[in-house]
Amino acid sequence: MERMSQPSYRMEEAGHPGDPVLSSLPLCSRSQTVPNMAALQQESQEIRDITTPDSLLSDTRETDIKTPDSPGASVSKTPDSALSDRLSNSKSPAPISYRKQAGLMAWHSVDQESQGIEGITSAWNGMLENENEAIRDRVSDLEKKVHFQNDEITCLKATLADCLRRLNALEVDKDHVEICTTPTPTVQNAFHGQNGHSKIPLRRPLSAATNCGDRNEKASRRISYTSDRDKHGSKSSIRRSVIYQSNTSINSDASVSQGTPSASTRHSSSATPRLHSTSSSATAPRKITGSMGKLHKKWRSTSDFDATPSLSVYKRSNAGSSLSFRSPYSPYGSQLNLEKHLREVSKNPQFSEEEGILRIFIKGRPISLLCPDAERVDYNVDKVNPAPSQKLNLEWVYGYRGRDARANLQLLPTGEMVYFVAAVVVLFNAEEHSQRHYVGHTEDIKCMTVHPNRLIVASGQGPGYYRREGQPHIRVWNSVSLQTLQVLGVGEFKRAISCISFSRTDGGTFLVGVDEAPDHNIVVWDWQKGIKQMESKCSSETVVAIEFHPMEDGSIITCGKGHVNFWQIDPSYTSMSRKTGVLDPRDKPKYFTCLAFSSSGDVITGDSNGNIFVWGRGYNAVTKAMWKVHEGPIFTICVLKDGSIITGGGKDGRVVKFDTMYRPTGQEAQLPEHLGSIRTVSQGIGSQLLLGTTKNSILNGNFELSFQEMMIGHVEEVCALAARPTQSQFLTAGHDRMIHLWDSLSHSVVWSNDVGEQVQSACFSCDGEVIVVGTVTGKWVVLDSRTKEVYGVHQDGAEPISTVKFSPDGSKLALGSRAAIHVYKVDDGYRRYTRMGRCLAQSSFLTHLDWSDDSVHIQANNADKEVIVLTASLCRVVTDSENIRNITWATSECLVSWNTLGIWAEQDHSLDINTSARSNEGALLAIGDDLGRVRLFTHPAAQPVSLHHSYAGHSSGVTRVAFMADDTRLLTVGGKDSAVIQWIIE
Repeated sequence: MERMSQPSYRMEEAGHPGDPVLSSLPLCSRSQTVPNMAALQQESQEIRDITTPDSLLSDTRETDIKTPDSPGASVSKTPDSALSDRLSNSKSPAPISYRKQAGLMAWHSVDQESQGIEGITSAWNGMLENENEAIRDRVSDLEKKVHFQNDEITCLKATLADCLRRLNALEVDKDHVEICTTPTPTVQNAFHGQNGHSKIPLRRPLSAATNCGDRNEKASRRISYTSDRDKHGSKSSIRRSVIYQSNTSINSDASVSQGTPSASTRHSSSATPRLHSTSSSATAPRKITGSMGKLHKKWRSTSDFDATPSLSVYKRSNAGSSLSFRSPYSPYGSQLNLEKHLREVSKNPQFSEEEGILRIFIKGRPISLLCPDAERVDYNVDKVNPAPSQKLNLEWVYGYRGRDARANLQLLPTGEMVYFVAAVVVLFNAEEHSQRHYVGHTEDIKCMTVHPNRLIVASGQGPGYYRREGQPHIRVWNSVSLQTLQVLGVGEFKRAISCISFSRTDGGTFLVGVDEAPDHNIVVWDWQKGIKQMESKCSSETVVAIEFHPMEDGSIITCGKGHVNFWQIDPSYTSMSRKTGVLDPRDKPKYFTCLAFSSSGDVITGDSNGNIFVWGRGYNAVTKAMWKVHEGPIFTICVLKDGSIITGGGKDGRVVKFDTMYRPTGQEAQLPEHLGSIRTVSQGIGSQLLLGTTKNSILNGNFELSFQEMMIGHVEEVCALAARPTQSQFLTAGHDRMIHLWDSLSHSVVWSNDVGEQVQSACFSCDGEVIVVGTVTGKWVVLDSRTKEVYGVHQDGAEPISTVKFSPDGSKLALGSRAAIHVYKVDDGYRRYTRMGRCLAQSSFLTHLDWSDDSVHIQANNADKEVIVLTASLCRVVTDSENIRNITWATSECLVSWNTLGIWAEQDHSLDINTSARSNEGALLAIGDDLGRVRLFTHPAAQPVSLHHSYAGHSSGVTRVAFMADDTRLLTVGGKDSAVIQWIIE
């Protein structure tokens, strides 16, 4: 609803034309009351008998006015003209005395006059401000009410349309039935022509008045949804009544009055559906039997209508249903209801060579795309776009999951560190600086454990939200061949696997796991046979760790929120018993956060208070306590080969070493704040330790030589990705406020920088020397790509800057937010920016944009999958299709365009495609979707059916994809999984 303009009226309407005094005052509404001006002028004793401005304006008695030029002259004037003349001569310093014949008013000086007028003006302005504020409040309330009422009307229309569709579906499978209690000759006379055939329209309800009393008239109006324009028979309503029809109508029992145009008069005789006569008597209704007798009396079946071709807008056939939209108007008044009916429409792509337009459906929405003239003649909609000959191979994964995972960093006999991030288990060889990857998982990996032979690894994943193969399960695989040995628990778990462990005393025959269900079920498998041995409820509270005892057969220890449990499996492995750890209630922490086993078989636990408890072997009670070892929780305890104990603080970031008798050795290390606190500690090569931190970093070192970073990653959602032109470097940024510049050849970080704001987008300048970063608060920062020097910080609104991009010639910069596209002129080596214009989003927020090769036009998509083309210099939308048909675009980031229409071949209303990128040579097109898949197409993907290669690795929606400058590698970022994956193109 457009905002109502505030009413204003000219002074002539109030009856005072031409008055310069009142004309200079602010205007007010007709309901404005005039204040009592006497109350405002009580301080002056000379001014008397002034009540309101109306007393000045309504006094029509003549006044004798003497002027200095003609002392004896007397001129007859009204008070209005006298007051006007006095104001026109107000610059004269000499005081002038005015006197009225009636003695109502005497003005003694110019100062007193000006004070009176100023008082009137001030009072009037105050009242206007109050009145305007009240009007604005009332208008705002009305807008809210209208908005709510529109939603209610839309819902009602959608519900009515759905009812009509359901009734139509019921009647299609039944014989023609006419439901009527009594014969109604009047209705038949109105609806039957000379040949005796009915002229009832298809599904058009009768909203006309009836002649059978007020009761029937009200009923007819109540069941009608025809608009007022239909009742008055306008041209637009006539066109809609002809085009939008269906096979069910709502009819009144009463006759149609002559004063209101009926549905039959809206149609021509050639466009009238004909009802086949089923009996000799036109008025005799057929007998109702079965469930049809329970239908409402005002419904009339029209399944026997034989419509002429001119009315074959909505017709059913054996092959299915089809709907032809010949009008831009919808009879249902709701986009949501329109989408419901579009599902019944044939969604096959249709190409018009005459118009050069291809019509396709994307997520249920009809989209029209312009075909370039070069492809217009030979274009064949049935042609299949082949998959590219190149394929992707996973080369490197940047990042580590330490933010919310435990015990997920181990060293294998091959010298490789094994850890996981997203849906990939990484085997990283630090000496050779190489990676191998296990990619059998389909969702977030939650936990991991290593077999006693140190060659077999088990990893558990969480549930999937979109696909069946994403169910929680455990995969056991060989770390040398990367072959899957066993898959356990598919269909048995409803929640993610939180922790798992291999048995120790029997050579790792059994595997135990706990899920995150409310009962936290504990399950034991004979993993080689794939048989579930037993299952039991573990605890109603959270379980964070589970381990088989390394020296006692069938002994399992679990810990978590407020508990430590000791489980014993019977020799037949068919049942288990539980003992709860005994602890003084005063010493009981909120969480037991980790556990380990000493060289003597004691159980060592760390808690959320920073304390360490030792549970003697064979006991379920504490035998030794070490208080306040760390400030805050202890996230990890590692027992080295020599029996010494390493603990890691989850808040203070300290690593502390104890000897075999639990005495501090005095050796400890403190991690810098930017690396976070300790998440896990494990034995490295020789005396080295492997540390995983809560900031998703991996460190290697010892207490003597300190610790060095081996891998760093983002901590929160990664939203920005940009490849540096002419070099092998790329940039990533996200909601952790960090910008990382990576080298794709050395797989290392060049530099990192904290920009102080959550980053949403980024790009390089055409020469690669300047970086522009867009944030979630509407700010965008310009900085040097080598020195990290900030050149400027700018602000454009408060919405996130979703995309930033320089024009191909480097003269302009476009920034897209949810609300608008901002265009800037670039000067001084990408350091100075001048606003050129702004194009506001019309229907929904903007998501992607592309520059044309000549840097003149910008192509953008919004959330409704609409294509918008505008001129960069004027920021005006181009509506002429012939002017934009043959524009060539420098990139293909817009998801809905002629070059990317083939990516929507797999229709799924619950999923979406998030990003796309074209290779620099223009031969490949890569996209990322909500499933975490990366798909590779041949560019341009201008056929509705385009084959592709699909790859998995991310566990959340892929937010950005980008090709390196030499097109040898593809980069993808996974959003919430915080992973950056580098693919090599082969």
